[in-house]
Amino acid sequence: MKSFEKIKVQARKTRHRRVRAKVIGTEKKPRLCVYRSSKNVFAQLINDDIGKTIIGINTQGLKPTEGNLLKGKESLAFEAGKLIAKTALEKGIKEICFDRGGYLYHGRVKAVAEGARAGGLKF
Repeated sequence: MKSFEKIKVQARKTRHRRVRAKVIGTEKKPRLCVYRSSKNVFAQLINDDIGKTIIGINTQGLKPTEGNLLKGKESLAFEAGKLIAKTALEKGIKEICFDRGGYLYHGRVKAVAEGARAGGLKF
């Protein structure tokens, strides 16, 4: 890794630690954690009390719906947010806390949050 890339990764990890100090998931209100790779987005609902992942979703194999105005990877991230919301509502989870994973709240991270809200979850 080049030195600039190391600095970027370290800055994201520092932001993530700062966010995680404030955001804690419980059984009634789990944490929606987002990880963004170069091609896909991974989202998990996590219960931090027992350290277990309740639901895990990624954008591999998802297709955007017809009415979606977003383009490219953002549309897939929106669909992943809707899918995790649907699965959470089936398990009786209505309220979550959002962990952006140290990423800035725009683009694909924001699309996951908006998709979860559109799916019926409350933040």
